[in-house]
Amino acid sequence: MGVIKTRAARNIAWIEKHCHIPEGKFVGQRVKLRPWQKREIIKIYDNPKVTRTAILSFARKNAKTTLAAFLLLLHLVGKEAQPNSQLVSTATCRDQAALLFALAAKVVRMSPELVEHIVIRETSKQLFCPGLGTMYKALSADASTNYGASPVFAVHDELGQVVGPRSDLYAAVETGCGAHDNPLSLIISTQAPTDGDLLSILIDDALKGKDPRITVSLYTAPIGDDPFLVSTIKKANPAYGDFLNAKELKKLARDAERMPSLEAAYRNLNLNQRVNTTNPFVAQAVWNACGDVPDDAVFHESTVRMGLDLSSRHDLTALAYDAEQDGIHHVRAEFFVPLEGIRERSARDRVPYDLWHQQGFLTATPGASVDYEVVAKRLIALCDKYDVSGIAFDRWRIDVLEAELKKLGAELPLIPHGQGFKDMSPALDILEGELLSGRVRHGNNPVLDMCAANSIVDADPAGNRKLNKMKSTGRIDGMVSLAMCMNQQIEVVEYASGRLITL
Repeated sequence: MGVIKTRAARNIAWIEKHCHIPEGKFVGQRVKLRPWQKREIIKIYDNPKVTRTAILSFARKNAKTTLAAFLLLLHLVGKEAQPNSQLVSTATCRDQAALLFALAAKVVRMSPELVEHIVIRETSKQLFCPGLGTMYKALSADASTNYGASPVFAVHDELGQVVGPRSDLYAAVETGCGAHDNPLSLIISTQAPTDGDLLSILIDDALKGKDPRITVSLYTAPIGDDPFLVSTIKKANPAYGDFLNAKELKKLARDAERMPSLEAAYRNLNLNQRVNTTNPFVAQAVWNACGDVPDDAVFHESTVRMGLDLSSRHDLTALAYDAEQDGIHHVRAEFFVPLEGIRERSARDRVPYDLWHQQGFLTATPGASVDYEVVAKRLIALCDKYDVSGIAFDRWRIDVLEAELKKLGAELPLIPHGQGFKDMSPALDILEGELLSGRVRHGNNPVLDMCAANSIVDADPAGNRKLNKMKSTGRIDGMVSLAMCMNQQIEVVEYASGRLITL
């Protein structure tokens, strides 16, 4: 009596029988899956709960896309193929989308069995099996593509390149998969730089283990390990010393150790750590450590300082306020956007303003631009509620807000706060010091979290710093407001039109 093979065992046998290595030092040889690759296939296909989504994350050059190509062909013409089904892969750009197609096409051309059954359509990046009616197509987020397919199998290649928590292409494909009883999505990627990016959100959710139909394998070097030791490198690189060139990876480690400017990219790409390669103002770990919920009572018992960044009327307006007690800064942030076009603005900035509005994390004012009357009324309400010593503001469009306050008959303690090195450098020094000392409770407001992750600083020759909106990868208005409100070096003076506080 023969041994009954599991689903994963049958799939492993099919890959090793029909697939050849498409490139690299073993190019042309018949595939011999490594033990760690077999473990991943077993994890996906022998899951008692039937896997819906499989996440595989490890450092670059460990043949992630090649493994995805083998699994793609398995579902196109192999043991997992379903007649007349659609298969897709997604990527952030055309070049990345073409990589998986190109590798799969190479495997087909090298196999005498596969090449007889699969038609390669180079121009449209498609693979078609006439005998089964199965079709694979590569999709990219930057192409004018109809995302209306209903795939039974999808590969999301290098999803870590998606900036922010949302991808329209990913959402469209996953929604399309819902038309099938047992679809399978494979996410195969190096980690994203920040906690707020889509892949990070998916990995963190999967690691909680709440959905047994989601499997996750995360090969990463712990942040606390020495990043330049071979033992650390191996934790993120299962192919180290095999088809991954150990000598070359050691050289990258030495370069990063010698030149600190290379370390962030090395950690993200080669150690698969969640590290922002743009070196933000505040490290993610430091920011997360200050995520405790602020105490509401402190705002009533202590003096409150505010910071207001009006920005453009079409973009994000941010208000942050801080109350200090027993050496701890209790921080809240409020945000305002125009309601009209909120979905388009969400797509442009790649963040869910519409969802955050529904969840109460930001206010969407009627119309196509931020209604400063709404902002003015909110400021008045907060000043009536708390003992507000000052509202530091960026001078941009403050005249419009002052006009609204005048119409409402209100005089508020406004503080003009410059955005250049002179004024922002001491503000950033204070904010940075309090964060590093763990003396801030910001409550992980997702909009403020986004601003913190996006914040990039410029420095002048004297070492003074300011936040740079042009270099930042997204909105930073919340951090501008927070830095201004925590700048404690203020003096009260009298001003002809009312009480004015100046630095």
